[in-house]
Amino acid sequence: MTVKINTLFNKEQITQQSNAKNEPEWMLELRNKAYDKYRELPIPILEKTKIDKWNIDQFELPPVEMKAEQLQKLPKELDSIVSSNMEERSVLVQKNGACIFQQLSKKLADQGVIFTGLDYAIQEYPDLIKQYFMNILSFDENKVIALHTALWSGGIFLYVPKNVDVDIPIQALFLAEKNGILPHILIVAERNSSVTYVDHRLSSDNDNAIVHNSVAEVYVGENARVRFATIHNFNSSDYDYTYRHAAVERNGRMEWIIGEMNAGNTVSNNTSVLKSAGAVADSKSIFVGTGKQKTNFISRIIHIGEHTESNILSRGVLLDNSTGIFNGITEMKKGAAKSNAEQAENSLMLSENARGDANPILLIDEYDLMAGHAASVGPVNPNDIYYLMSRGISEMEAKKLIIHGFLEPVVSRIPIDGMREQLGQVIERKLKQ
Repeated sequence: MTVKINTLFNKEQITQQSNAKNEPEWMLELRNKAYDKYRELPIPILEKTKIDKWNIDQFELPPVEMKAEQLQKLPKELDSIVSSNMEERSVLVQKNGACIFQQLSKKLADQGVIFTGLDYAIQEYPDLIKQYFMNILSFDENKVIALHTALWSGGIFLYVPKNVDVDIPIQALFLAEKNGILPHILIVAERNSSVTYVDHRLSSDNDNAIVHNSVAEVYVGENARVRFATIHNFNSSDYDYTYRHAAVERNGRMEWIIGEMNAGNTVSNNTSVLKSAGAVADSKSIFVGTGKQKTNFISRIIHIGEHTESNILSRGVLLDNSTGIFNGITEMKKGAAKSNAEQAENSLMLSENARGDANPILLIDEYDLMAGHAASVGPVNPNDIYYLMSRGISEMEAKKLIIHGFLEPVVSRIPIDGMREQLGQVIERKLKQ
């Protein structure tokens, strides 16, 4: 099989970038190993989505930018979030992979919480980063992940020590203006800790076609709780490849809340591994498709320990000529006795030319457990529209009310009021297109 290679970057450039960031030798070795794998591997084959003609690697390396800019240069909608309740908030803002604003509340700093850009963290905490970086996610079989590992730039390191409860959400904002953005999110919640992490990713209003290639790794310690909420809002010319992976220890809980509001083509892969007894994972995601965009979702939960629980809920609204593929995969490994798993994928199609596929998959290798799934794909129920119109509501407003109600189980879980309102506004704009 012929493998197409981008000649815009090479090992010499990777070495220069790594040295400019003062990275330890092991990171450069990992980057080079991943680059070799990227050159060997073919384009990934996804269920019912061909990405061989998508832009995966046609971009230049992002420059090394370590100096901060002025916060006033951010879009107003982001500035309004960052500037609220600043004394108590912990916020980090990056543009094109460079940190332009950072704040950790004094209370959390005194408790030993670390919240900083990953580029800085690898200089300040190299041994801690080495312990976790790319240890639960492999690049050996995926060209896109291998490329990310070789070229990653920017991102977040969030570390919560044992017995620390972070009661106010920690927030990150990512603004993309240039054509290669590769942030890496690394979250570690130690035993008996809890934290909510929220990020918003969007591209600026310019003509640059952006490739966003991101990885998130979340380590949930024994009896720890992590909530990860994210909104992606990239332009129609952009490509978004995001792989999220969580490892959950005994009695730990992982919750995903994902709003894929991109206007361009998207690959969203979300995996949780319930490693030990009593671990729980909950994954909720929504998508509104417009134009000709294509989106491929995978929500995967792997049960290894006994008495583990999981729930997957995916809801999508498809307009125009858009396509949304929802793959819910629950794996119950041998030894996952007394476990319970539920999943549901639901799609509303508001156009005859739109296509939605919901594929619930159960892979079970144990007897003593419970597992269920459900899926539905179809148009808005005309009886529901008729009922609302009989109460004096226009047909268009009736459809909007039904759609907002359809998406509400996910939207309502966004833990920051400002971001929940923004998500509602993005949904409203997409429905008007």
